Amino acid sequence: MIATQEIVEFKPIVRKTKLWMPKQVLFTPAALQEPWGQQIYERVKDLGLPIEELKQNRLLGLRGADERETYRKAKSTLAVVTAPASALKLQPIPPSADYQFHLAEGCPAHCQYCYLAGSLQGPPVIRAFANLPAILENLKNYQKPNQVTTFEASCYTDPLGIEHVTGSLSETIRFFGEQENMHLRWVTKFDQVDSLLQLPHNGHTHPRLSLNTELVASRMEGGTASMEARLAAIRKLALPRSAGGGGYKVGIVLAPIMPLPDWEEQYTHLLDRLEQTLNFPSEITFELITHRFTPGSKALLQEWYPNTSIDFDESNRSLKFNKFGGKKYVYNTVTMNMLRSFFQAELKRRFPDAPILYWT
Repeated sequence: MIATQEIVEFKPIVRKTKLWMPKQVLFTPAALQEPWGQQIYERVKDLGLPIEELKQNRLLGLRGADERETYRKAKSTLAVVTAPASALKLQPIPPSADYQFHLAEGCPAHCQYCYLAGSLQGPPVIRAFANLPAILENLKNYQKPNQVTTFEASCYTDPLGIEHVTGSLSETIRFFGEQENMHLRWVTKFDQVDSLLQLPHNGHTHPRLSLNTELVASRMEGGTASMEARLAAIRKLALPRSAGGGGYKVGIVLAPIMPLPDWEEQYTHLLDRLEQTLNFPSEITFELITHRFTPGSKALLQEWYPNTSIDFDESNRSLKFNKFGGKKYVYNTVTMNMLRSFFQAELKRRFPDAPILYWT
């Protein structure tokens, strides 16, 4: 346990983050039959959000005249539904975790490089799952004997970005806190962590914050918390309980790494700020992810964000194929090696004991 007096005072400058509030909340009949669906219903009602109880379990009428209108309409909609049976058949998700599972699908942020673009079917509406207890109980079927099994909850959503509406992340952290050899991992670009600080996680939850340069955060990650707000959230989560923090083992996800103009100076400034933020003994990890895109995601993102400054020029990239034959464009070997060398050297200098879990 770290004594409070050992912790150096640090007060970041933070602008208030605006919570995402959907313009409409749709409940399917199946979702309203679930006890957890009823809890979400009460939360939504308490927030004063407009509610529509659907007559069937399908989501209709969310498309606009074009992709941009469809995008705007869907991104302002929360649909509370039940996860299909297929969602209970978990898939491995290396190198992030042993398995992925989903509290929701869709994200309230407006990231111009969004990795979900083209990954989920239909309009990008945010779907929260009302059968949460069944989803969590099903995880026990995937627990590996006599070893820690890790589960990633943020492949298809940012669970903290919708937590004030659903409460599902807190419930999941409590669940994992009661399990043996089962650990939860999730990542966010939001900062409203106060409700998570006193939860009985028992060291079984590893939250990570996604960080980038000020330029990327301010211009390409619409609707998310500022970089200073995210740094403040990391500090709150990592501080020991005796100092008013959450006592979590935290992770830093640097993504997507992009060699924009003055990138070395900008990332150096970010790492300087991170070092100042975590100026007390803490156990942290790093995950480093470079920017990549598929032909499908490029086409969709350029429709959603026609004025984006992201470089989607395929001639500057290397083409790779996944195990299913899908294409993705990544930086060429020279650029990859340049970026990797920089981050490995800078992180080793500042955080010599913090492992880099992977580079991709």
